Amino acid sequence: MTMPGWITSRWAVLPLLIAGTVSVWNGYVALNDGGIVEGHVVDAGGRPVRGATVVLLERHHVMHNERQRTSTDASGRFRFSGNDNHSLQLEAEAAGLGRSERRVVRLWFKAQNVTLAEPLMLKGRLP
Repeated sequence: MTMPGWITSRWAVLPLLIAGTVSVWNGYVALNDGGIVEGHVVDAGGRPVRGATVVLLERHHVMHNERQRTSTDASGRFRFSGNDNHSLQLEAEAAGLGRSERRVVRLWFKAQNVTLAEPLMLKGRLP
């Protein structure tokens, strides 16, 4: 049995591949658009910091403005929800341990869920 010529034509195959790719991407976006940003904060020695303040800043034109603020739990973890931006920065601070460098986070789409691969590291060490 021979296949019709249109099935192997690039004019038929390419649009089908594009449509399939777009469908998969849209499905991924629909499953990962909760606006959740999470990670953890550690001291200079790598130990989790409880009670550190973490600030989420959003980009507006040329400035970054504070959008949300939270504190870390006993294991140094933090979580923001409701992020609807794709360009943001995170910064952590704790009394006696200083402040972390600002972490720039670029997302593929607005409200993308993201877990930081690397922790926010404060300058000081826990006693």
